[in-house]
Amino acid sequence: MSEISVTRSVSLPDPLRIERCLSQPDLGPRLLFFSGGTALNGISQALKRYTYNSVHLVTPFDSGGSSQGLRRAFDMPAIGDLRSRLMALADETVLGHPDIFELFTHRFKKSVGKKNLERELNDMVEGSHALVKAIEQPMRTLIMNQLGVFRAAKPDSFDLRGASIGNLILAGGYLNQQQELEPIIFLVSKLVGVRGTVRAVVDDNLHLAAELEDGSLVIGQHLITGKEHEPLTSRIKRLFLNKKGAELKPASAKFSKRNRKMVGSADLICFPPGSFYTSVLANLLPSGVGSAIANRTVPKVFIPSLGTDPEAPGLSVVERTDILLKTLRADAGDKVRVQDLLNFVVLDKGTHKDVGAICAGLQSRGVEPILTDLVSRNSQPFYDPERVCEMLVSLT
Repeated sequence: MSEISVTRSVSLPDPLRIERCLSQPDLGPRLLFFSGGTALNGISQALKRYTYNSVHLVTPFDSGGSSQGLRRAFDMPAIGDLRSRLMALADETVLGHPDIFELFTHRFKKSVGKKNLERELNDMVEGSHALVKAIEQPMRTLIMNQLGVFRAAKPDSFDLRGASIGNLILAGGYLNQQQELEPIIFLVSKLVGVRGTVRAVVDDNLHLAAELEDGSLVIGQHLITGKEHEPLTSRIKRLFLNKKGAELKPASAKFSKRNRKMVGSADLICFPPGSFYTSVLANLLPSGVGSAIANRTVPKVFIPSLGTDPEAPGLSVVERTDILLKTLRADAGDKVRVQDLLNFVVLDKGTHKDVGAICAGLQSRGVEPILTDLVSRNSQPFYDPERVCEMLVSLT
């Protein structure tokens, strides 16, 4: 089988391609996203109308929120963002499994005492809880088994307040599958009818660390985001993987052959909106990611987040593009052409004041700006999910 490159003109949006996707989403394009966090969830929910074939490679390096307690208790990768993306892509219709979706999105109340929460967990494990009873067999038993593994393994000190049931099921499945994420993600994808493919970018239990321009070090994703803690007072000079969540111990990870195949079969590769360092660049740190992207000849699109990003204060679109290219080249090599790593940067017409300067800066680097309207009256100040989806499928 031979491969050739074809150049064509594209209308944005392209009504014919959009209509084709809406009428046959099961034959929709393979849009591949390197993303973590929740910024892409609204777009993912809308994406189900256009394609059932999107691929989401999600960072497992989160160290805050609901993932933090599980990581401390079981020394495992973060699963909160994976669960969130699985639910965003789940089939919520009657044809899917809305009862399982309801259980996975349920959280224990924060105001309830420990004994009552333990009792509610026991009811779920034993199958007498209303949310579990509503699920048909054999799926009910599968879920009860994973929760049972979690219950047996959890420390007495584990705080169930506010815990996501979906996270607990994933944690039980991880422990039940020789501490591997992929088997339980695959099982959950089938249980909730995920309209696409969700995978961790790597299966390693690692953390994020950052060297700042002032020479200081920050270890732990939750200390970098500027959401759970005060924003950084110095710009990030270098983002890297670390073995531990508290002490400095730099680590490496390898992009798996299965994930390489996903990149190799993509119709479009997208670096989507999200926290620039911990949600987007974090996925590009494993060895082999940059070269896999460079080796696939399809449109490669960067959609910068709108508004202020606490991780990247003051960084312009052009500066973020430079950092993105530098991160990809760290793996792909300095001799790789820009067009092999990135082709387009999307700019909303009504958001950027200095559009001319941004476009000139991007074009001088060999990257083509796409000027379009991606913010609607109802979505302000964020991207309109449907407009983003229509723009992406039009480029395939």
